[in-house]
Amino acid sequence: MDEAPLLSEIARGPRGGRGFWCHAADGVRLRLALWPAPAGGRGTVFLFPGRTEYVEKYGLAAADLAAHGYGTFSIDWRGQGLSERLAANPMLGHVAEFAQYQLDVAAMLEAARALELPRPWFLLGHSMGGCIGLRALHREMPVAAAAFSGPMWGIALSPLLRPLAVLLAAAAHALGLGERYAPGTDRTAYVLSAPFEDNLLTTDRQMWDYMAHQLRSHPELILAGPSFDWFNAARRECAALMALPPPRLPALVFLGGNERIVDPRPVHALMRRWEQGRLEVVPGAEHEIMMERPQIRCRFFAAAAQLFASAGACAATAARP
Repeated sequence: MDEAPLLSEIARGPRGGRGFWCHAADGVRLRLALWPAPAGGRGTVFLFPGRTEYVEKYGLAAADLAAHGYGTFSIDWRGQGLSERLAANPMLGHVAEFAQYQLDVAAMLEAARALELPRPWFLLGHSMGGCIGLRALHREMPVAAAAFSGPMWGIALSPLLRPLAVLLAAAAHALGLGERYAPGTDRTAYVLSAPFEDNLLTTDRQMWDYMAHQLRSHPELILAGPSFDWFNAARRECAALMALPPPRLPALVFLGGNERIVDPRPVHALMRRWEQGRLEVVPGAEHEIMMERPQIRCRFFAAAAQLFASAGACAATAARP
């Protein structure tokens, strides 16, 4: 793997962070980021970002995980961050099928093995990364436990708009317009265009400013609205995942009490069925749990670290001859 840029000055992650280039099986170039586990660490967390996101956004999260003894390995999904953009319009969030993201997961796992990242391994998925991560678990991703924040297991749409959005997306694809912005979205980055007051991401002003500063400093990281094809693919993938039984491993989900980006109903429904799963709804919190107020962030990372430590100990016991 070749070295890739990691914008440490805006990430503010632990020391020793490195970026890498790798390629998925279909040739798409991807960027990976590694913040190594501290000495005597407890393993490695695969951090799956959400739609529009990039590895630097999780520098502070990597610092929180390092404080609990874990290294962080993250990725720019195809079509976003500094990974290869897929659409003629580089600002458009686009994939034809969500199965393409599993090629990225496979490349990430291959890189983790080549780098000999400390085990046990764990998954932490946010929003769309939670959707990709859940599919990866069903494909037997070799992790001991999984934590999610605001997982995209359904897309939030008003009951009145949902049928129209589905119809428009299907028609756009049939007419060869799948690489157009989905209704209600455009080429602007949300944190650079929306006011902080009553925003959909966080109630913490400092974290809002942290995200905005990153994009103002490095506009090459910006990704705007999703395509009709992305919407179609995401809707199909969420429905398919919700029809499956929960994976058989320990899991934790944090969901904002004021969640307005993903549909909370599938999250509640799946966690009621997840035998080794626990759901925590955080009153007053928005979508970005890892970008929320300090007390919420601390609560989330402490709970995730406790889950990982317990699952890691069980995995180590099971591995003994």
